Amino acid sequence: MRSKAFGHIRDNCADSGQSSIDLIRRAFSDSPTGGYAPGQVDCPTDPLLIREASGLSENETQWLQKRRSNTVQPMQDFLGRMKIPNFDAISYIKNHASNVSMLPNVALAFSGGGYRALLSGGGALKAFDSRTTNATGAGQLGGLLQSTTYVAGLSGGSWLVGSMFLNNFSSIEALQQETQGSLWEFGNSIFQGPASGVVDQTKYYSTLIDEVNSKKSAGFDTTLTDIWGRALSFQLINATNGGPGITWSSIAETEDFANGNIPFPIVIADNRSPGQLVIPQNTTVFEFNPFEFGSFDPTTYGFVPLRFLGSNFTNGKISPDGRCIRGFDNAGFVMGTSSSLFNTFFLQINTTSIPDVFKTLLRNLLGDLSANDEDIADYTPNPFFGWNNATNPNAASTQLTLVDGGEDNENLPFNPLIQPHRSVDVIFAVDSSADTPQNWPNGSSLVQTYERSLNSTIQNGTAFPSVPDTNTFINLGLNTRPTFFGCNASNMTGPTPLIVYIPNTPYIFQSNVSTESALKFTTTIRDAIVENGYDVATAGNATVEKDWPVCAGCAMLSRSFDRTQIPVPDACQQCYQKYCWNGTIDSRTPAPFLPNFVIAPLKVTSNAVNLKFGTSLSAIIAVVIGATLVV
Repeated sequence: MRSKAFGHIRDNCADSGQSSIDLIRRAFSDSPTGGYAPGQVDCPTDPLLIREASGLSENETQWLQKRRSNTVQPMQDFLGRMKIPNFDAISYIKNHASNVSMLPNVALAFSGGGYRALLSGGGALKAFDSRTTNATGAGQLGGLLQSTTYVAGLSGGSWLVGSMFLNNFSSIEALQQETQGSLWEFGNSIFQGPASGVVDQTKYYSTLIDEVNSKKSAGFDTTLTDIWGRALSFQLINATNGGPGITWSSIAETEDFANGNIPFPIVIADNRSPGQLVIPQNTTVFEFNPFEFGSFDPTTYGFVPLRFLGSNFTNGKISPDGRCIRGFDNAGFVMGTSSSLFNTFFLQINTTSIPDVFKTLLRNLLGDLSANDEDIADYTPNPFFGWNNATNPNAASTQLTLVDGGEDNENLPFNPLIQPHRSVDVIFAVDSSADTPQNWPNGSSLVQTYERSLNSTIQNGTAFPSVPDTNTFINLGLNTRPTFFGCNASNMTGPTPLIVYIPNTPYIFQSNVSTESALKFTTTIRDAIVENGYDVATAGNATVEKDWPVCAGCAMLSRSFDRTQIPVPDACQQCYQKYCWNGTIDSRTPAPFLPNFVIAPLKVTSNAVNLKFGTSLSAIIAVVIGATLVV
């Protein structure tokens, strides 16, 4: 049993280094109550207004000037290590450093998929991070993260983005190595809490219920998402009790973010009206970024300052007698909102070992929650009440309800990254979706985003590369290896990033764990899924595809080559020919998708309770009871 039950931080953490990073200087507790409940504050001297989504906020624009300049050296280092033949990448970056708009503007996107997405995506993020041990050697992609401007996640991907940025931009390696407290410790399920024993579990549930009750007592509506978000925080935020006062907007106050030293984190959620059973393709997609909450979609088409979410906005402003609120954007609540599909875990309490008294208290706290509303997060008072009345479906309602960002079947967070105002050149999209019966991706997320981009009622100037149907993804093996979409920018209906699609596949481990039943992992299993994600991102450290590092560099440079109009290096042309989807379609019904291991599997201990895999040809994985993790 660990000595500390509730995720207390260390008093003496190691300084930032190659693989270790200080976990104390995390995002701040910005709730005026000091806890989970939002609190009233004096309104700022400058009026708080909702801004029209006709461009980026002034805060983001000013931040971008710092960040784009700060990516020049990491990009130079990264591309220099990729060693594109007969091309001087270092000189190319140097020659255009005075005009960063000519250089690549890079984004990372991490799909939903619960713990599978958190850990598989974490492996990719670990591979992209130059701080990871040996990640800058031959065949590695370390430094891609440091060259990135935007990082977006939804649902399980939001847990990954949040756990990195809310913990002082900690490396995945550091999060794995942290042993004091409950950070990234999944040996106990979220039902059990971060420590074993009745006393600790009693404290855990008492804390969850007391904190959510404090929000309810302060006059704010609560739902199952509040419980879910608080429980997630124990596993994802390195602070006592998961940091009940830590807010998403406090990321903007951290020194590294304010100075543009780290990327811009975004998580998304979908709008869903109470009682609505099916999320339509043209639902409004909302984003949470360090400065704002809102949507570029033509329905809402507005943003509110995130720090003052929960304030009483009407017709785009706070009335003279209105209240200003802070602390509503609790970090766990934001991550819980983006992953609210998993709220239903807590509806299984009758089948768990939770003490009966807490089962009763949870039911009382949730009140008359309808079965149709189990997945909602309540953002009452609706900040967009009376805003954009002609198109905003929520304009006449004081209530705004959001759900999991993948419920519209767009399980990759492309929406904020394809906005023309952000001018993203390339998106490295890590897909850990469970599209097939065996929990592997089949490109559905890309298909949904492409179809949405063709919908004139919602696309609002966004464009997305053409992609094939999901049968083609499987029949051509596009869901088993990296594929580029949108290689020929001149064929696009509008400016669109190049998509580098990186699907989850079993390189060394069956990482297709079920999002519904896999709630509990030994450290060995956790690390095996992370390691598989690392190999997926690097093509097995370039042992499977020797040209992959070069081609990843060429993908980064593709749109920049278009702007600078230099001849594309032969090596990059070969990469585009190999990795770009060439328009081939094979829509025949595929055989069941049962992938084999790409390289030699890991041998791991199989003692993770509730660890379930989809059926696979390689389902008889190399599991040796009692063995240690070895290659």
